Amino acid sequence: MTNTTTTTHADVSATAARIDLAKAAPKVFRALIGFDAAAREGIDPALVELIQIRASHLNHCAYCLHMHTNDARKAGESEDRLHMVAVWREARHFFTEREQAALALTEAVTLVADGGVPDDVYAQAAAHFDEQELAHVLALILTINTWNRVALSTAKVAGTDQRR
Repeated sequence: MTNTTTTTHADVSATAARIDLAKAAPKVFRALIGFDAAAREGIDPALVELIQIRASHLNHCAYCLHMHTNDARKAGESEDRLHMVAVWREARHFFTEREQAALALTEAVTLVADGGVPDDVYAQAAAHFDEQELAHVLALILTINTWNRVALSTAKVAGTDQRR
């Protein structure tokens, strides 16, 4: 009998050294931090975390999911709501209509390759946010998707918050 060893994606990412974007491209990293900070302006901090948590679920980014659920707890978010973000459509009573509109938009933008951003999803968000708020919500969705991709491509490990 032959004993074969299968290398999984997790094994490779855990053993392969990856670039530290902040050190290798500090101007790029600072620009991302500035984009993130600008996107958050004027958005309720609880909503910021809900958006970041939902995008991180969809992108399978454990590093960001761990970070943003901890940030949400520190900001006073309830465990019940944190547990329901992934299934918010089945647990709508945990979230306001405004939060639901933001979560739906987060899903559509995060999964944009699966069919774009449907007009009804966009219209629902536009009904709950004024133009400036909607621009910031969209920018926040773009930033968390970028951060998810940075964390996943550089093999960040959940539980090791490396924010500076």
